[in-house]
Amino acid sequence: MIAIERILVATDFSPASESALRYGRELARGFGADLHVLHVTENVFTRAADAYSYVPIEVQQELEADSRRDTEALLDDEDRRDLHAVAATVTSNSTADAIVEYARAHRAGLIIIGTHGRGAVARFFLGSVAERVVRMATCPVLTVRNPEQEFVHPDALVPADAQTIRLRRKC
Repeated sequence: MIAIERILVATDFSPASESALRYGRELARGFGADLHVLHVTENVFTRAADAYSYVPIEVQQELEADSRRDTEALLDDEDRRDLHAVAATVTSNSTADAIVEYARAHRAGLIIIGTHGRGAVARFFLGSVAERVVRMATCPVLTVRNPEQEFVHPDALVPADAQTIRLRRKC
């Protein structure tokens, strides 16, 4: 039997991340797991220092505050109550490293991350956060593409006959 106590959804607020969060919510319900939603904010202050330019510290602080607010806004009261959901933001120059480190530190049993589905050339030049997380993580990683074959549907959209059939199969 697979037991997952904590699910981490990494978000960059993109449509792919929204899909990943839908999967995270449903899997957390199914496993009775806690849900963590993580956003990694780029450290523009140190990036600017590396480029021999200056960025006021207030810019970084405002970016981090905005990221915390936006991450918190992804969760509703039901998420917090039923899934013991936690919104987290960290600042790093390496998004993939930060996601993997957060997963290790919080003992995540599964990481869910959206992927933009870029081609091989774009991955070569830009890299892929999702690909790096898959390579480095010590727990399973579920990548969700956008657009995707949607498996998570609101029960209201499932015909009543399908719900009955699903219940019969469980018995």
